[in-house]
Amino acid sequence: MTEPYIRVLVVDDQELIRTGLRGILRERYGFTIVGELDTGIEVADAVDRLSPDVIVMDIRMPHVDGITATRTLARSGNAPPVLVLTTFDEDETLAGALRAGAAGFLLKGAPAEDLQRAVRTLAEGGAWLDPAVAGRVLTTYREGRPPMRPGDEVDRLTPREKDVLALVGAGLSNSEIAADLFLGEGTVKTHITHIFTKLDLRDRAAAVVFAFDHGLVQPGDPRQPEGA
Repeated sequence: MTEPYIRVLVVDDQELIRTGLRGILRERYGFTIVGELDTGIEVADAVDRLSPDVIVMDIRMPHVDGITATRTLARSGNAPPVLVLTTFDEDETLAGALRAGAAGFLLKGAPAEDLQRAVRTLAEGGAWLDPAVAGRVLTTYREGRPPMRPGDEVDRLTPREKDVLALVGAGLSNSEIAADLFLGEGTVKTHITHIFTKLDLRDRAAAVVFAFDHGLVQPGDPRQPEGA
């Protein structure tokens, strides 16, 4: 049975970029672009009409920028994950995208294969932080959040929840975590829900930072963001 295409909504004000994305995120690679926008104004309406699995969103656009659009979607409570795609590697800008609720970011200079992997990862419930700038951005993200909570907070988690959180921090998607731990994907989703509730984490990006800050990510894991 053929796997369904990953449905992508592209939001970028540059026609040249949208044309390039059409070539990278096409059906032969397992994607279908269900809509294109050149501003963040109509993103919420497009999500309701088109039901995308992932949104690929530029940061700097006229009228409504990508961060504002992402924040609006996050407040709705049922938005698809947002991958911020930008030419700007400004740490505060990218950290702002994570704070707004983006599930990941990728620089526009990254290889096409990285974009495809990032969209697949987000569609499967994962997070994607471009390794070229992830370490710096996570540092900036930490600086803009409330002070660290007590170190024993991680003890609220069961051993299995700690295992799951460590793999979230390493950048694995829900299906990859399920395969790694020999669990059903539904079980992994339940563990992640419990983790977010116990640790008062808003989203996957916050979980990644928590995992690094509490030493749950194994040093040297090739999937972890460099310098985090």
